[in-house]
Amino acid sequence: MSPDAELLELARRLRETRAYLNFSQHYVSEQTGLARSSVSEIENGRRRVESLELKRLSRLYGYPTSYFLGDDEPVPEETVQALARLAGDMTEADRQEMLRFATYLRYVGRSER
Repeated sequence: MSPDAELLELARRLRETRAYLNFSQHYVSEQTGLARSSVSEIENGRRRVESLELKRLSRLYGYPTSYFLGDDEPVPEETVQALARLAGDMTEADRQEMLRFATYLRYVGRSER
């Protein structure tokens, strides 16, 4: 993946996670000490996020930094198959929500260990 593509993927994951948690950019700004304009620029891929900023965002969102950097561990095949069976009768929107929620649960559990 090119550096530009990595930056855009990081931006997308940060933006989507914030939206999923129903946090406003203003709230994120207050909680992390980042200017709201910086949050916007990071989420749009116009500004690189510094490592300490990513750590603060990660802590606020309840996801490990590895999630935002794309260094996820692979999901066991049996888990994928079970989720696929459950998702078979769902709408596409429900499947996307289930995926976001499963990802959230996965990382919340990991951060509590």
